[in-house]
Parts: sequence; structure tokens; C-alpha cells
Amino acid sequence: MILSGGSGSRLWPVSRSSFPKQFWPLLTERTLLQETALRGKAAGLGQPIVVCNEAHRFIIAEQLREAGIDEARILLEPSARNSAPAIAAAAFLVAEQAPEAILWVMAADAAITDLAGLFDTLGTAVDAAAQGYIATFGIQPSKAETGYGYIERGNALSDVPGAFHVARFMEKPDLESATALVQDERYSWNSGMFVARADILLREIATFEPDIHAHVSKAVAQRRSDLDFERLDPDMFNRSPDISIDYAVAERTHHAAVVPASFGWSDIGSWDALWEISPKDDEGNVISGDVFLDTARNCYVRSDGAVTAVMGVDDLVVVVTEDAVMVSHRDRAQDVKKMVSRLTDAGRVEATTHNRMYRPWGFYESLIHGDRFQVKRIHVDPGQVLSLQKHYHRAEHWVVVAGTAVVTRDDAEIIVRENESVYLPLGCTHRLANPGKIALTLIEVQSGPYLGEDDIVRLDDIYARM
Repeated sequence: MILSGGSGSRLWPVSRSSFPKQFWPLLTERTLLQETALRGKAAGLGQPIVVCNEAHRFIIAEQLREAGIDEARILLEPSARNSAPAIAAAAFLVAEQAPEAILWVMAADAAITDLAGLFDTLGTAVDAAAQGYIATFGIQPSKAETGYGYIERGNALSDVPGAFHVARFMEKPDLESATALVQDERYSWNSGMFVARADILLREIATFEPDIHAHVSKAVAQRRSDLDFERLDPDMFNRSPDISIDYAVAERTHHAAVVPASFGWSDIGSWDALWEISPKDDEGNVISGDVFLDTARNCYVRSDGAVTAVMGVDDLVVVVTEDAVMVSHRDRAQDVKKMVSRLTDAGRVEATTHNRMYRPWGFYESLIHGDRFQVKRIHVDPGQVLSLQKHYHRAEHWVVVAGTAVVTRDDAEIIVRENESVYLPLGCTHRLANPGKIALTLIEVQSGPYLGEDDIVRLDDIYARM
């Protein structure tokens, strides 16, 4: 089971709520979501259940398809209610057919570099789960980390070699406390991954959070199918308490077990954490994109936009996107989240939204934004079709620069080739389709008194976005 609900704001400006870190290829050519799903496949497990919000459903479906995972069950949360309701929903879904099935619960945005070590440890966790325990992985600390919770190891499980009772869970400590904890072999980082039988999870949720059990069970029972997705009943799910699985169950159950682990795990919770696990040059730098360095040491520099030159500095994080630049000392990387909050309070859309917005048919990005006009680039994947729609406040002019478009304009159907254009007056009913074998790219010029994305009246949509 893969939880894909976070926004990853500590990795701003790359990770934003419109396209968070799990959808980015930060370590390999694959995205973090793809790497997570493929780990489950490599372990020989069943197809994944992914729990996510509605806005990301098409991104997740496409990324899983690209990774060769075609049978995932994608469960849509009507609202963010934290990890306990999400895990309960997946457990109820599994329990409909196999109550004693063992779930491996993990976040979509963590990194693991030692798969052999992971699978050995997973086997121990599965053995513990089969005995009725809710097992988690305790990661051997490599430094005094204040961004993670900690687990204190208790006595060994008599029936599962390599696993231990949990003495207690600890919240994220201050630096002084963390320094003391890493010197004590009983303490490990809390990975946030759990392995447990579906029926055991549901039993413990019913014991400690009966409202979650009651409301989520009904939300699952009353779910409805929507294309390749399963929508939880919003009325029932939204009544569920907003609480993490750690607070709801892990810290309260008498059946918690911890398996000590060291398999190169990181939650990639900051740019500094990403620097730590990434390959470095001779000066300790990690670079990505169009970057030039001179006498820089131990820096993380990434550019997804303009050429970026960094000179004569140490221990910096520099991240450049098409619409934002972030510079921080590596020691302050955890504070990026505070800056995102400031930008949000200031009403800056860059805090949460990328210039490039992905849709099930492709993507669009704004090139120029004026007082009464806007210029966009629109990319439509082969075989995809936009909704039949109209606007009350703007007219549009489409110029095809690559591929071939079929444009519906009121009662007419028009083929528009490269270097040709079509005008869509205000109020006309229109639709754009790419019938070809290559991507369709066009330049859209909007004009009118209001150019917001909410000035779209959808009359028909193959993706059920009405």
C-alpha cells in the first residue's frame, strides 16, 4: 500500500502541492513513486493499492503505467484526513477478499538504496506480522537527526528472530536529545513504514479510534468506480478524525514490533537529506541540470530552468525552476517549509502551483501573462482529447507548431496542421483532439477581461471532470 498524499514543501520550489516530490525523478531516471511501486514488484508482492487525492489521480495512473504497473488499485480520498483513515481504507478494501492478507504500508516519497538489505528485513517484518504484530522498521541512525521520530527497542520477540517489542515511540527531538539518542543502540529512526495483517490493523483501529473504523468502513462500502479509480464516499470519509497512524495505533497498541534495519533509507525530507544520499563530485557537490561551479564545496545545485553559475561558496543549496529561485545554507534546509508558509500568506501562487500544470491529456504552461491577454503552450499526448467546453469571458486563438489537431468549433470539425491556426470566439463550444501518433504542441493566445482557469464550462469530458 502506497500513501501519496504529501506536498513535500521542504523540497520547494521543485516540490509543490500541484506536483509534489513523489512525482519527480530526484535520484534516478524514475520518479520516487515509480521506485516505490517497483520495490514492491521486485519483492514479489501483489499489485499496489495507492491512496491519493483526486487532483493527482491521472498523474499517478500515468506514472505507474510508464513503470509497467498496470493493475494498481487507485483509491481517491475526498479530503486529506492523515494516514490513519487512508490506511484503514486500504485495509478494508483488502479485507473484503483476504482479511488475513499482509499489507506493507509505505510512503510514496522515500528512498531506499540497498534492496537486498530491504528484502531481508522485510522477510522478518512479514514473519512478525503473520504472528499478529504490527511491525515497523527502525533505521539505524547515521547522525543526530531532529527531523525524524525515534523508536526505543524493547525485549526480543520470542517467536520471530531479529524482531523486538517496541518500548516506546518518541517525537522528533531537539538536537541535544538526538545527540544522546544516537549513542544508545536501543534507539532507531522511525521509518514510518508498517507491515501488518489487514484484520489486525482494523482490529486495533476499532479499539483505539472507533470513529475511524465506523466511518471509513462505510466510505469503502459505499465507494463508486470512476474510470480506473475508486472514489471513497465523501460524506462518510470526511467524518473520520484527522490523525496519523502513529498517534492512532502505533503508539497505543500492545502489538507493536520493530525490526532493526540498515538499507539506505531516507525520507528525503529536505534538500540537505537529498544531498547526503546523492553521488557527489570531488568537491562534495551535487549538481543537476544546466549548472556551472567554480571553487564551490559541499553544495547542492539544481537548475530546471536558466543556466546557473555558483562560485566561491560552501554548504549551500541552490535550486532554480522556471518561476522561482531558492538559496539556503544546508544547515537551514529544514526551514524551507517556513518560507513556503510565508509565500502562501503573501498570496504567491508559486508557493503551491507550478508554471507547468499537468492534465490527463498532457500539460500546459503559461509563457506570457498580461492585463487582458495570456499566452500558453499546450502539449497534447497522442490519441488524447480535451473536454468539450466554452468560456464566458475569453476568446482563444490556437496556432499549431507541431503535430496535427482536430478542432471542434460549434458544429464544425476542422483539421489544423503545423503553421496553421484557428480562432475560437467568446462563447463558442469547442474541443481539441490529437488523432496522430506524435505529440501535438500549440500556442494558445487568450484575450478577454478574465482569464482564470475557472472560466471553463465543461459540456462533455472523457475523464469525467465536470
